[in-house]
Amino acid sequence: MDGLTAVITGGTRGIGRRVAESFADEGATVALCGRDAGEVDATVETIEDAGGNAVGVRADVRDEFDVERLVETAAREGEDGIDVVVANAGVYHGTPGETPLTTESYAAFDDTLRTNCRGVYTAIRESLPHLAEDGRILVSTGSIGHETHAGYGSYAVSKAAAEGLVRGFSTELDGTVVGIDPGVVGTEMMGEQGRDPEDVAGLFVWAATDAEDVNGEIVGLKRWRQATRE
Repeated sequence: MDGLTAVITGGTRGIGRRVAESFADEGATVALCGRDAGEVDATVETIEDAGGNAVGVRADVRDEFDVERLVETAAREGEDGIDVVVANAGVYHGTPGETPLTTESYAAFDDTLRTNCRGVYTAIRESLPHLAEDGRILVSTGSIGHETHAGYGSYAVSKAAAEGLVRGFSTELDGTVVGIDPGVVGTEMMGEQGRDPEDVAGLFVWAATDAEDVNGEIVGLKRWRQATRE
């Protein structure tokens, strides 16, 4: 990833932070955001202390003007604009598996869709004026977006909608747009249950660089492992 510039939303925690660190380790310049300015600064400092290049912007993906500032900052860092966008920011209101649609509050439903779906849309839309000709867009999703499980409420709906954005944008853009399903990952948002974020960061690196014939698809750990087995 030497010479590449990557934007990562939700880059201060969980999967996003580990992906930001992995991209930087691979040589990319990373522009990341999060809602907490202190966490943004701490993540950038960690990456730079490890020898990587990073810039951080306090931004909320629910606000397109925040995201506009993020991508403009990233574009100034890169020689040819932005090479990779990782639309990763997300929320879950409640305990995973215990938020059925039948009882979920309207406020929780609205905020989840605004963050996990509209936030993806905003990250992609705002990046387009700055995206390199062969740029790639990665959208974090999960099996809950295309499989049926009770109790995941608006979170499942939002992931299905995000996958719809992957398919829609993939038909309208020249570059690659791909959904990334890392399986169950033990992040704070998901109750710390699942595999370590470090174990799935390589999937994002592969999808951002070497993955072939993935435009419009949802790819997961099996596809990555098969492609990199040799």
